[in-house]
Amino acid sequence: MERKRKRKRTRTPQILLLVIIGASCSTVPPIYREALVSRHQVLNTSFDSLGSLTVGNGGFAFTVDFSGSLDPRANELERRIVLSQYLTRAQCAGAQPPQETGLTYNSWYGKFHLEMAWWHMVHFFLWNRPGLMEENLSWYESAAGKAEETALRQGFKGVRWQKMTEPSGNDSPSSVGSFLIWQQPHIIYFAELYYRQFQDTVTLNRFKDLVFATADFMASYAWYNPEKSRYELGPALIPAQECFDPNTTLNPPFELSYWYWGLNTAIQWSRRLGQSPNPEWVKVREGLSPLFSKDGIYLPAESVPLAYGEGTHMRDHPAVLGAFGALPLCPLYDIELMQNTFDFVWENWQWEDTWGWDFPLTAMTAVRLGQPERAMDALFMDPITNTYLRNGHNYQNERLRLYLPGNGGLLAAVAMICAGYDGCTIPNPGIPRNGLWAVKWEGLSPMP
Repeated sequence: MERKRKRKRTRTPQILLLVIIGASCSTVPPIYREALVSRHQVLNTSFDSLGSLTVGNGGFAFTVDFSGSLDPRANELERRIVLSQYLTRAQCAGAQPPQETGLTYNSWYGKFHLEMAWWHMVHFFLWNRPGLMEENLSWYESAAGKAEETALRQGFKGVRWQKMTEPSGNDSPSSVGSFLIWQQPHIIYFAELYYRQFQDTVTLNRFKDLVFATADFMASYAWYNPEKSRYELGPALIPAQECFDPNTTLNPPFELSYWYWGLNTAIQWSRRLGQSPNPEWVKVREGLSPLFSKDGIYLPAESVPLAYGEGTHMRDHPAVLGAFGALPLCPLYDIELMQNTFDFVWENWQWEDTWGWDFPLTAMTAVRLGQPERAMDALFMDPITNTYLRNGHNYQNERLRLYLPGNGGLLAAVAMICAGYDGCTIPNPGIPRNGLWAVKWEGLSPMP
């Protein structure tokens, strides 16, 4: 058996290695760490509207910083804000409006609900990310034909937007969808926020047909009551607070206020384009029913005068607050009565029977009413539907372990808490002025 020869290893003397290393090191220039770091420093010179968690260089940033706050909730709020930005960027900025569970799993047969589009989309504009909404807005343009067919079939003008729908824009069967109307002005709201970003005629010309056709439907949907000399909404109608009979529901407060705002905005768009507004829009806007109150409190609908006395309608979405939360003040109601309504809802609502976006909605109303402590308290109410898991998802129940309208609503509310709303002159109007909160923010826009 032939033995393998052992290789004879030669070792360089250690002293020779040291000489070689020393000679090579002497030719390497010294490291200037400041120059090295500066060479790789990110320098942002403009907003990146497609960025998810864009970081600024001191000139701007797309975030809110609560560093230095003494309130123990500050870190948790910041955590929810950061994770909500990530989740909505990943799941709400696709080729069409998302379903309420985004891309994670199917809910409601995988269909998306256009009334929820406000909660999915508005925050992108308020956080100066309009580019993320391009495809969503393009879907509205492609689905307008189907919406026009629906309006025509039902005897209305313009376009009647779908409730539960899918990529091609078909209406899905639903016991609620045929009666819901609060999704109608959404596209006007989106177009207005888009215009605020650019303020150019290109934007006006791009969306004018959708804005005007939507206003045409809204004006033709409201019917004139000659006995009361006013325009009314419903029946047949299901409001945003969905626990009412469509056959009897009349003049829900959020829808009335949204009708006023939508028609008024369409009128403004006409004037921006140098056109005379449709006289029907003006007539309906001026003749809309005022919000109905009883004992100094606005009711969830004019048709249920005993709604609060019976206690059976103080659940689901507190949409009455949306008239002065998601929407600005309008001539249809009195701010003092709205304050009374807010106080009553705060103390008596069945908060355990609510949804994730109800808490941001309540916070926005508190901001407009000048109650920053309650605005912050609303974001931290105890019901399980206001739970934010470790991954940032807004947990509702075992069936809905995530709920993206809650995340989007949180971001919209935080934008208002910091940047305010049209006409607001108070810095950080939703931050409690008790010495426990410190906030720094950039890149946010005020809400209408």
